Amino acid sequence: MLFAEVARAADAMAATRSRLAKVRAAADLLRALDPDEVPVTVGLLLGKPRQGRIGVGWRTLQSVRPDAAAQPGLAVGDVDAAFDALAASLGTGAGSSSARAGVLRDLLGRATAEEQDLLVRVVTGEIRTGALEGVLLDAVAAASGAEQAVVRRAAMLTGDLGETARLALAGGDLDSVGLRAGVPVLPMLAGTEPSVAEALARTGEASVEHKLDGARLQVHRAGGVVTAYTRSLADVTARVPELVEIVQALPGGDLILDGETLTLDEDGGARPFAETMSRFGATAARDARLAVQFFDVLHADGVDLIDVPLRERRAVLQRIVPPEAVIPGSITSDPAAAERVYADAVAAGQEGVLVKSVDAPYAAGRRGTAWIKVKPVHTYDLVVLAAEWGYGRRAGLLSNLHLGARDPDGEFGEPGGFVMVGKTFKGLTDATLRWQTEHFPTLVVRETAGTVWLEPSVVVEIGIDGVQRSPRYPAAVALRFARVKRYRVGDDAKPAAEADTIGTIRSLLRE
Repeated sequence: MLFAEVARAADAMAATRSRLAKVRAAADLLRALDPDEVPVTVGLLLGKPRQGRIGVGWRTLQSVRPDAAAQPGLAVGDVDAAFDALAASLGTGAGSSSARAGVLRDLLGRATAEEQDLLVRVVTGEIRTGALEGVLLDAVAAASGAEQAVVRRAAMLTGDLGETARLALAGGDLDSVGLRAGVPVLPMLAGTEPSVAEALARTGEASVEHKLDGARLQVHRAGGVVTAYTRSLADVTARVPELVEIVQALPGGDLILDGETLTLDEDGGARPFAETMSRFGATAARDARLAVQFFDVLHADGVDLIDVPLRERRAVLQRIVPPEAVIPGSITSDPAAAERVYADAVAAGQEGVLVKSVDAPYAAGRRGTAWIKVKPVHTYDLVVLAAEWGYGRRAGLLSNLHLGARDPDGEFGEPGGFVMVGKTFKGLTDATLRWQTEHFPTLVVRETAGTVWLEPSVVVEIGIDGVQRSPRYPAAVALRFARVKRYRVGDDAKPAAEADTIGTIRSLLRE
């Protein structure tokens, strides 16, 4: 199939808010693909190429991007082959940069403007077609005629939506797909509520557990061999030898455990999330050691446990794993008791709590009401420094915001100026997008490709879950999960001179 057909389907999905229309567009595309093209195309629509990390950044893309082709001629297989070449050459030493640039230049030179746009967004992880896993799972069911529940379960157990789609569209037996130790499964996900009481009202009796500020880790032991996988199911076994040792020593036979890993300080307290991710991503030896705490078990003693209630899974977990390696929590239906667990978690420097129905099975890959996270939400008044032009459904609208904190002492420039601390496109309603697009052009001081830089005068209230250390921004701090709450304009106006300072933002860092 021509890659232009994938680009057209991606544009169609991005241009509509209707889930049914997205599913229909994706299903029509899937039906038209050859079997070998299905996993490739699913990865592209998700912005997750099947090759994983290919190590190409925005600056590289801009430096090699040639004029677009006049007519479509690029095939899906051509894109896949180019990504194979990029992945294979990653970190291969002298001369690899030139070779990779040549692969990119050739690929982009064969693509039309629409195809180039999609390729750039896939490579940079900025694709926003609305084709999340849930939409594509429904599209696979619609295209293949299989039941949605059967498709979802197969994708959960294989951990690979692309291969599940290929099997379904080829008429394979999805019912035969089972849980296997050594094959990672999609993690169960949590919804959100603003308070523990509201979460407990939705779940009923629940296991209220500390939500660690770490990295999700799924660990398998099959035939005595331990493997470890990230939230995205990347194999990181070689990076976590200390955790492999821990699981190797647990009693019993084959195991599948779900948990969190984090780095600890000298007193046993959790280090900041950015330090965990730095250690977690390291391929060479590091001084910092990782700790792990588990909160679920999916297989033990030859028995699959994903369909049994959490109450039973938790009992099995506590029998197999020593207490210090089990995430703290308490089973309760009492809001006051749940609040005490929440207070203890926050006091211990954790993110908050997860409230989990004790009667629920492990619904891998799903975000529902059985698991609910509750975290403190911090709000700050920041200044809009720039806005980026949107694409897809937001084409023609100013969307992504560059956010700045006040720098009263001139630590990063002129006293009273502003220093960038993050970006966000979340929380922007259609009305807000239209207002931004009408108002911001009156404040433009300069423009670069895709971005308008503004007079720093508009204050916006931003909700965040916290901050982390980051070399990406001048103050070495970045917002976590930033979203727009409201603009401080009109009757609620606030001058930029009263915006929150970089000192206030940095005070959230745990030392």
